[in-house]
Amino acid sequence: MRHQQRRIDAALSAARKCFATRFNGASHLFVAGSIMRGEGNDFSDIDLVVVYPKLEQAWRESFVLDGFPIEAFVHDAETLAYFIEKDIEGGAPVIVDMVANGVIVGNASGHANAMQQHARSILGRGPKPLTGMQYDTMRYVLSDLADDLRAERPTNEIAAIAAQLYPRLIDLILLGRNQWTGKGKWGPRLLQRHDPKLAIIAAEAFTDAVQGNKTALLSLTDQELANHGGSYFDGYRVDAPQDARISSKT
Repeated sequence: MRHQQRRIDAALSAARKCFATRFNGASHLFVAGSIMRGEGNDFSDIDLVVVYPKLEQAWRESFVLDGFPIEAFVHDAETLAYFIEKDIEGGAPVIVDMVANGVIVGNASGHANAMQQHARSILGRGPKPLTGMQYDTMRYVLSDLADDLRAERPTNEIAAIAAQLYPRLIDLILLGRNQWTGKGKWGPRLLQRHDPKLAIIAAEAFTDAVQGNKTALLSLTDQELANHGGSYFDGYRVDAPQDARISSKT
């Protein structure tokens, strides 16, 4: 516990240094990440959402300060609102969670607190219902990967397909139950929070598939697709943008 608290204190000190020097002129920032949750390890980074009064454009940058790798997402209120909306549309509230649960550093406490409360209300509402092209594509891609997995294949190909299928299966499980999903390691973590028993089943099925035994992962995928009308291939269509063309020079 003392070690984790020292890490938290050191991370906050690095964040305050960033605010005073590298991001001089920002109104405030939110300090987030596993270190701030008391869950960090020696390879954990610090996530910063930095907010300026006005920017020409948002950016993301990575750097090291005081021994900490730092990922900074630099915004003003309008660009932050844009990326929050993108999070909502995608069902994986990455930057929303940073703002909702981050520690505020800076002088614009009223504005920062309002942003934080707004982000927390978004998390509390949960994701939008699965509908439209996003839903169709999610079902189609998962169905297609499952069909690829059904075929007789060498173990390395089974593992490669399983690695693509597993996070998409978690997305459908969580979003289909009105729960936020997450990218990378966050998918399994959020499934664990929502349904620990199902998370264990999914993790074991994935581990078996990576080792060449795909039966359990296929069974779980088919069960989940059945909750959404079954396997979806016939009839799927997505139109390219009308401006997706380059004039031929031949």
